Amino acid sequence: MSLSPAAALFALQLYRSERIGPVTYRSLLQRFGSARSALEAVPELARRGGGKRPPKLAKRSDCERELARLEKLGGRLLVEGQPEFPPQVSHCDASPPLLSVLGHAHLLERDQVAIVGARNASPNGQRFAFKIAQELSQPKLAIEPFHITSGMARGIDAAAHQGGMQTGSIAVLAGGVDVAYPQENVKLYHQLIEQGAVVSEMPLGTEPAARLFPKRNRIIAALSRAVVLIEAKLQSGTLITARAAGEFGRSVFAVPGAPYDPRSSGCNAMIRDGAPLVRSAKDILDDMQAERDSAIMAQMPKAPGFESQPMAGISPAEIDEQSVDKARMQVLEILSPYPTPVDELLRECQVSLHLLQAALLELELAGRLERHPGNKVALIAELELDLS
Repeated sequence: MSLSPAAALFALQLYRSERIGPVTYRSLLQRFGSARSALEAVPELARRGGGKRPPKLAKRSDCERELARLEKLGGRLLVEGQPEFPPQVSHCDASPPLLSVLGHAHLLERDQVAIVGARNASPNGQRFAFKIAQELSQPKLAIEPFHITSGMARGIDAAAHQGGMQTGSIAVLAGGVDVAYPQENVKLYHQLIEQGAVVSEMPLGTEPAARLFPKRNRIIAALSRAVVLIEAKLQSGTLITARAAGEFGRSVFAVPGAPYDPRSSGCNAMIRDGAPLVRSAKDILDDMQAERDSAIMAQMPKAPGFESQPMAGISPAEIDEQSVDKARMQVLEILSPYPTPVDELLRECQVSLHLLQAALLELELAGRLERHPGNKVALIAELELDLS
């Protein structure tokens, strides 16, 4: 059963609020059972965490306008818990619980392979990206076709989208779904909406910025069963996608390049470190055939619907606030501005995971803690100004 408009609106309002990222959003829903109850609890949780001011909650009117604009564009908001929300994303804690989609939203539930690489790609690299995308999306081997997912950047991304367009390619954007970037790919953008899908977690009208591309890359990795790297530098956003894919348990393949070409330095390093080398689509299909036959992705249970089957949640009355206070003090003694794995924190504090999550949630909402990739957390350094 789909979410009611009211439930979707509360979910959007919670996720658009200050200091609430994917992990915090899911922690709040697990504790309070619904987005509406979580919104009501946020100010008190921030106060308990020692925040100087509570997070600024998104305005309901702004969220109503966003949903209305998305609907006018012919798009949809997918929220975790809906049957249509891609189940593979639900199983990645750091991936967004909410996606705006233009085009054919049902494609997000299908099996996908991401192809990503350099913006300043060589002609050979672009031709290879087009060919391998075409072969993966229309395989002649005994395996169903994959949909090709990428980031709609110039170079490798654009070539991969074109190669996989016949069966419907999927583009994940760093800005809003209504912002075509770069401008040279405007024609591709409209083609993707018509034949595939365009996806983003950002509000409509958001212009792409450097800090948003790593978030986009993590969505690409979460959606896909495998990631193929073509012409990636050692320090590049492409390798951010590869690292996220590793965290999410996805397969990572790399196309080798000339040793003297800096555009291939990242791919060559990945192959040296154990990534399967790709010479053709057959290398990928052969590697994934056994996994696909096991139907692991099809077996994944979907998250329960918020409306018809509300999350069980933990009643605030069941939280032992004194125990949470004690756990929070332990966390503050151990943590520093240097990221620490949550698993290590759990061992050091010697408290239950339930108490640790409650303490981390309060500190994050108070603006005293931030989360880092790899399930790590760190204190936010407080700067004291000498006004004397």
